[in-house]
Amino acid sequence: MKKINFLLWLMCLPLSLMAQGKKSFTLDDLMPGGSTYSQMQPQSLYTEWWGDRCVETTLDACHEIDADNGKKKTLFTLEQLNQWLEAPAGSPLVRSCYYVSFPDAQKPLVAVTISDRKQAGSPHTRTYAVIDFKKGEKVYAQTYPADAAALDRATATNNLAFVREQNLYVIKGENGKTVAVSKDGSNDLVYGQAVHRNEFGIVKGTFWSPDGQLLAFYRMDQSMVPDYPQVDITTRIATTYSCKYPMAGEKTHKVTVGVFNPVTEQTVWLQAGDPTDRYFTNITWSPDSRKIYMIELNRDQNHAELACYDAATGKKEGVFYEETHPKYVEPQHGLLFLPWDSSKFIYQSQRDGYNHLYLFDLNAPQDGNEQQAAGGGTYIEKVKVGQLTSGKWVVKDVLGFNVKDKSLFICSNERHPLQANIYKVELGNGKRKPMDNGEGVHYASLSKEGKFLIDTYSSPTVVRRVDITSTHKGKSRNLLDAEDPWKDYAVPEITCGSIKAADGTTDLYYRMVKPVDFDATKKYPTVIYVYGGPHAHNVDASRNYLTRGWEIYMAQKGYLLFILDNRGSEHRGLAFENVTFRHLGVEEMKDQMEGVKFLKSLPYVDAGRIGVHGWSFGGFMTTNLMLTYPDVFKVGVAGGPVIDWQYYEAMYGERYMDTPQANPEGYKGSNLRLKAGNLKGKLQVIIGYNDPVCVPQHSLSFMRACIDAGTQPDFFVYPGDEHNMMGTDRVHLHERITQYFEDYLK
Repeated sequence: MKKINFLLWLMCLPLSLMAQGKKSFTLDDLMPGGSTYSQMQPQSLYTEWWGDRCVETTLDACHEIDADNGKKKTLFTLEQLNQWLEAPAGSPLVRSCYYVSFPDAQKPLVAVTISDRKQAGSPHTRTYAVIDFKKGEKVYAQTYPADAAALDRATATNNLAFVREQNLYVIKGENGKTVAVSKDGSNDLVYGQAVHRNEFGIVKGTFWSPDGQLLAFYRMDQSMVPDYPQVDITTRIATTYSCKYPMAGEKTHKVTVGVFNPVTEQTVWLQAGDPTDRYFTNITWSPDSRKIYMIELNRDQNHAELACYDAATGKKEGVFYEETHPKYVEPQHGLLFLPWDSSKFIYQSQRDGYNHLYLFDLNAPQDGNEQQAAGGGTYIEKVKVGQLTSGKWVVKDVLGFNVKDKSLFICSNERHPLQANIYKVELGNGKRKPMDNGEGVHYASLSKEGKFLIDTYSSPTVVRRVDITSTHKGKSRNLLDAEDPWKDYAVPEITCGSIKAADGTTDLYYRMVKPVDFDATKKYPTVIYVYGGPHAHNVDASRNYLTRGWEIYMAQKGYLLFILDNRGSEHRGLAFENVTFRHLGVEEMKDQMEGVKFLKSLPYVDAGRIGVHGWSFGGFMTTNLMLTYPDVFKVGVAGGPVIDWQYYEAMYGERYMDTPQANPEGYKGSNLRLKAGNLKGKLQVIIGYNDPVCVPQHSLSFMRACIDAGTQPDFFVYPGDEHNMMGTDRVHLHERITQYFEDYLK
């Protein structure tokens, strides 16, 4: 184990120890969906920015918080809001101010969505209403179908887009007329929804122009994608329904981008060329609402182009930037134009090996020569590009701008890989100024003009703290310092440290949760909780080092828990993440086995009683570890596991594995059906019966392989659940996981 530096040493101090006479936790206390879970969470503060004014929403009122002194002034109450909406006596239309939004920073306007009372013979509807709370009157209301999804309102015009039965509609703000943007929507042809299975940072399918006059939207033709059958057992005789599932190496959907004009009621299509085997991502409007920028990827996901289109004609105006990498390029963020200069924007890229910010100048053409990037990649700049941030750390989030002093605010892990801290970046010279206390993990929201930050953070010793900070003066005022809701409970000792990866040089960070009433002279059964895949981490310097409630519960039952972020996980740079390319599971398992080696060096770990548990990618890792190291792991519980990557979806799977046709050896090496005969310990596989993410074929085919090989895994399903169990099913799930370890590991 490496000698830990002073900063990490401070972070790795034990959090708490068992005290005699303290309470014990139940799973209802610790798991989302539990009846007492919400009572066991630290107090929080729910705020929104109304321009540069901070507004707090509570269950029964909305308050404005004075940024200078922290005092609160009530703007209106829930009772008043329902009076203005003319709610029936004893039956409020709005039951919580928490769901009120603030659509206009300059006027005393708030917006609510209400359900209309259903009248006989009429369809059930909902209404989007805007209230002037100073006058106490409704100034705008728009009714839409209750089954409408993907609502997207243009604040500037009150135009409202929504999806219903796979078709896209727009309600015009000036007259309330509903216009069908599409009429041929179906399961094969989908309008206005997220595409490419929500990869590449895509979370929605409609995009209003800044002036609210035009609507860009996705159209996804998935008629060529096979139907994966799912079973609905709630019908008298079970019925089937299908989900479109493009497996690795198979045909994928074709996406086009349209621009709808509510005035002319016409659609123009972007002339992006043949959409076959291409991904269109990160759609961004120009500030003047005249152009659309889009990052376009080839199916191999190793070549990205930033293209520009004329929104009025759909004509392609050019490509301003290209980036390639021999493994993959992974755009996750759209453009961020400077509020004071519409010819410049911020672009995020890992081209130097870490996610950093680059300033593009559209008014400064470049020669477009190819240049070398980290890891064998290349890039071509056709406009002037300057690098704003650099270093062996990553920008985790971009919060926005301070318009007055022309600065940018970011969240990064510059101080330490386990932290997330806020910085002010001067756009003129790239200098950074810390905007927080330098500890823990911070999440922040910036006011519209960038004058203030709401900074919410926790650390191993801070449960939750919320401050409001002046970005000019750098001074903070505390708004909330939450008490620890676990102070009367027996919380186990939680520590953090680092070991070397299997490469012998890379630092990996772990969390250890020791049994309640820990005794170093005893030997304890140990469970490794693992995820290990891209775009996730399990250990950071937030409250309890990000410990999950189930770990606390298991420690209470006498287990030691160990959680290690292996290479391949997030926020450590491109080389750290893509070392797993084309061979998922190999390097990750090597690192996890370094964790096992460390555990076996501890006198209080029982090397004969080591278990492993994980979900999704962690389910793949759990199964793989059980089959690859059958003499090490005695018990495993694998949830929603990938068993064979050729059964997984193309967008995610091909990024990290290429296609089965191009990488047969890689797919063979990660096909766990071929290892089914290696099983020695007790393995339970648990899935949602209707999982559309990691489809049941994975686990069912593994069961068949085990039967053929003569091995005996256990199998449990949650009918009606998808990839994750929700509500009380989650409590039931963790009861089952716990009992399996109790039965076979303890």
